[in-house]
Amino acid sequence: MATQSPQRSYRAPCPGCGAPVEFRSAQSTHAVCAYCQSTVLRSGETLSRLGKMAELFDEHSPLQLQASGQWKGKAFTLVGRLQYKYAEGTWTEWHAVLEDGASAYLSEDNGAYVFGMPVPTQRELPAAEQFRVGASTAINGKPYSVASNNQVALLSAQGELPRLPALGQAFAMVELRSQGNGAIGRAAAEVLSIDYGSQPPAVSIGQSVLLDDLKLSGLRDPSVKNEIGRQFNCPNCGAQLTVQLASSQSMTCASCNSIIDLSQGIGSELKHAIQDEPVVPLIPLGSQGPMQGVLWQVVGFQHRMGSDPSEPDEQFGWEEYLLYNATRGFIFLVDSSEGWSVVQPCTGAPVLSDNGQSASYLGSRYQLKESYAAETNYVAGEFYWQVGRGQKTSNRDFVSGKSLLNMEQSANEVTWSVGGQIDSDAVAKAFKLEDKKDLLRRSDAGPGSAAKAVGVGTVIVLVLLLLLFLLLLSRCSSCDPNLENCSASSARSSGGSFGGFSSGGGHK
Repeated sequence: MATQSPQRSYRAPCPGCGAPVEFRSAQSTHAVCAYCQSTVLRSGETLSRLGKMAELFDEHSPLQLQASGQWKGKAFTLVGRLQYKYAEGTWTEWHAVLEDGASAYLSEDNGAYVFGMPVPTQRELPAAEQFRVGASTAINGKPYSVASNNQVALLSAQGELPRLPALGQAFAMVELRSQGNGAIGRAAAEVLSIDYGSQPPAVSIGQSVLLDDLKLSGLRDPSVKNEIGRQFNCPNCGAQLTVQLASSQSMTCASCNSIIDLSQGIGSELKHAIQDEPVVPLIPLGSQGPMQGVLWQVVGFQHRMGSDPSEPDEQFGWEEYLLYNATRGFIFLVDSSEGWSVVQPCTGAPVLSDNGQSASYLGSRYQLKESYAAETNYVAGEFYWQVGRGQKTSNRDFVSGKSLLNMEQSANEVTWSVGGQIDSDAVAKAFKLEDKKDLLRRSDAGPGSAAKAVGVGTVIVLVLLLLLFLLLLSRCSSCDPNLENCSASSARSSGGSFGGFSSGGGHK
């Protein structure tokens, strides 16, 4: 794709090695020399060397410097990259320069992307600690919900940048989300980021995008990615492993079931956690199937437990399959005893009622179904966040007919997911598991022969079913919900999350 040249660019030799360093935007103050990794500060027409930048770890993203695209009719070029770390993993922000020299950012967001622009604020922003996760606030007269408040640090940088936090020094990053409206002609949901790595804090507003929508060209050659690969030996058992997805932050070893942290890259010492008592997914990892008109692949699986805070001894389990499509990102296929559902993270923030009994999103009102504490107790496959056993969140499930809304909150983040129920037969057909229909069937199953006349044969069948039901009740009262999708009490229906997951927030 041909793009217009910026109105003005500046090039000067690197103070460290003499190689050319170019500034395409007048707003850029820093650059990292591509040859010697020197951090270069621009002051007018003078360049000075601040030090040496740490090496980037290769996350095998399809994006790369000098890739170009279009955003709302304006051409842009990716000229810089920032890699950040926080408690749950890492994420990347790409600095884009528009054809008029203005700066923009293409940032990772829950397995998808947000394209944002810097904006001024009408008044001084409060300190980061005053933004409480889950609370509402207003910026420039517009209401937002606080989605995350994390301490982050710069891991590394590359290319041309309008600002550059001190390497390795922790600072606050706050993310807010607007409700938005899904109707045509109405405002879309926005993601507002406040970066306290500079003073005054830098603020940007963005919207969710698909990479296909940006009409990108100059992306990394996928064949190069495949040749490089990301192969390494499991730090626990030594088995050879290959990372399949560019965005994976953690994965499990198929040989010993250990969870391996990939957030620091393959070159560093890998952390791992041993998992006992493996859980076998009903839908095998690697399976592919069409859902909602898109071909998805199962790349991750986790078993989770829930409990009512007022009755902690009463537990229930459910399972979540992480599905991936190269152009659509990630969605979740959720299996609970009440049925199957397909959900994905919301870009916008639903509005919670004052009493917490309902929530509104995109013109629909959802009623609270249940609140519970959730914990991840087994994972398999690859994940775009740093997943682990024992991760705990506070969840709320809301319903509106067959539409589902889930809120999942941890100490530093709150994530909303939205979706709907799906029939178990559709799941079996999508993943070619018709021979396992009975195993996949949940409470969404129809009444069968209820409309037929009741005869002697039917009565016998009903008696047998009743005996089987009593047997299952006896079994389930003693089963281990940590390993099976069952309820620890026959008096409670095990709802399970409609798609909450263990990371949430933005930029991840």
